[in-house]
Amino acid sequence: MVIAEPMTLAIIADIHGNSWALDAVLTDLARRGVTQIVNLGDCAYGSLDPAGTLERLIARGIPTVSGNQDRIVHTPPPAVRGSADDQFINARITTAQRTWLQALPPSLGIDEVFCCHGTPESDETYLLEEVTSHGVRLRDDGALRGLLAGVAQPVIVCGHSHVPRVVLLSDGRLVVNPGSVGIPAYTEDLPHPHVMEAGSPHARYALLRPDGAGWDVELIALPYAWAAAAEVARHHGRPDRATWLATGRAQRG
Repeated sequence: MVIAEPMTLAIIADIHGNSWALDAVLTDLARRGVTQIVNLGDCAYGSLDPAGTLERLIARGIPTVSGNQDRIVHTPPPAVRGSADDQFINARITTAQRTWLQALPPSLGIDEVFCCHGTPESDETYLLEEVTSHGVRLRDDGALRGLLAGVAQPVIVCGHSHVPRVVLLSDGRLVVNPGSVGIPAYTEDLPHPHVMEAGSPHARYALLRPDGAGWDVELIALPYAWAAAAEVARHHGRPDRATWLATGRAQRG
């Protein structure tokens, strides 16, 4: 009798146009024989290779949820419209790629896994992290359960913060952020000025497998040609992104 192997689900997020990092992840998944992948959004926004990244995602038919910066690509708000990033991306992606981004759902359910970019209600809010005037900290259990009150699945996967985490809630549910495939660090002004840093330039993703005791989670960090990606960002006028890509660190000011 052949016993079926449990499903392995790869979680990717926050590629931000870094096709070099995405290629490393897809190659690693092929080596492992993992074919089921879900993408948690923020696919193309940045100063790298938006068209190449979208071409890879669309060709593979990878289920994808919309991130806040996917919305910025297909429907830029006034503060973004005409910016250097907006012009860079619009000059490169196709109409079909923009239409694909516009059609992405805000969330997905894959068996026992609920997939969103930020929180179930907002693609602009970190799920696992709370930003205060004093810095960034992990949300407490009660706050997390409140944000996830409408989710029935035992596993929730999210992106947006670019920081890999595995958090077990007191009600038994598991929350996983795989980290960012393509941008390991950045600075942000809202809701308070803060820095998010993975600490190294590796491309990150996660593997989920159910087992008899619950869920096995593997957070993976892969080397890739990050110096080449950093040079592309620098060439396109973003030395700050070049530093984020090359070091996994960010500094304000």
